[in-house]
Amino acid sequence: MKPNSRPDSEQNKSRPQAKVIEWEDFEQELARLCSLSSALREAKERKQILHQKLESLIQVKNESFSRLNVLEEMREKLERRKLVMQNTSLRAKAAAEDSKKKEEELGAEVRSLLVGGTGLSAARKRLQESSRVLEGQRGYLKRKSLQKMLRMRQQHMVSQVSLLYPVKISVGKAQDQELESFPSSTRSGNSAGSKPVNHESLTILGLQLTMLPFTKMSFFTDKKEVQRSSTALGYVSHAVSLIASYLQVPLRYPLRFGGSHSYILDNAPSETTSSDGSLDAELSTGLKHAEFPLYLEGQDTTRAAYAIFLLNKDLEQLLNYIGVKSLGPRYVLANLKELMRTILSADYIDT
Repeated sequence: MKPNSRPDSEQNKSRPQAKVIEWEDFEQELARLCSLSSALREAKERKQILHQKLESLIQVKNESFSRLNVLEEMREKLERRKLVMQNTSLRAKAAAEDSKKKEEELGAEVRSLLVGGTGLSAARKRLQESSRVLEGQRGYLKRKSLQKMLRMRQQHMVSQVSLLYPVKISVGKAQDQELESFPSSTRSGNSAGSKPVNHESLTILGLQLTMLPFTKMSFFTDKKEVQRSSTALGYVSHAVSLIASYLQVPLRYPLRFGGSHSYILDNAPSETTSSDGSLDAELSTGLKHAEFPLYLEGQDTTRAAYAIFLLNKDLEQLLNYIGVKSLGPRYVLANLKELMRTILSADYIDT
């Protein structure tokens, strides 16, 4: 019985004890219970109303949060678009500036083109007028007059060259005599008579051109004689360049004047002029540009001899241009003298 009695006592303790109300207090207690019940009901109603309001507020809050998120996304998109628009605006501005510059350049080019077109039109009119004048009866006479004036001017310039670089025939040791003409040279070529005056007796500005050192150089060769020959070749090359420019004849072998250290250019060497192996090797390579010295100091004699050969070829070109044949490949000073003599003659103006 003891074990069963203990749980009953615990159950009794856990149960709320009933309150004993006296009859006199029952009515008062009942009124209090009624008021409490009424207050509890009102509290539940207020709680329900408050719950509904809170739910509505929570819903509004959630909607506002979602709208804020949408607005934030839209703001980010707007910022990105604004950045894109700024970049586009910068590119458009740069393109506008570039187009403006190009427009200005194009305007300048158009203006220059208009000016050039105007000048071209005027030049065409002058050309047509000149053509009509030349085609008329007086055209031939006017052309001959202009040619005569040009040749007189050429004569004057060549006369200055002949005064600057006079070519004379040396007579003995005391005096020099002008070589006015060569009996063996004519406009059709050399006659079958006697040879020209010995070219070794000719001097240019008092210097004699000796060909021996250029063909056979040895230890005993006179250095002063070599130097004098190089200086004479420099004089000849300068005189040939001046005369070619006055006659407006482009030389087949251009000259690079350097005084006594001048060079002649062979733009397209294709043939060998000596049995020397080094020169054959150089020319056989087909170089587009080769320089040959017109002096002997520190140079190969074969190259120097070939340079004199090319210089004489230039003289032959000028002689053929004015209708005179060369006196020969060995007569450099004689060919120069004949060239100046022919240009300074009276027949040169009338031909």
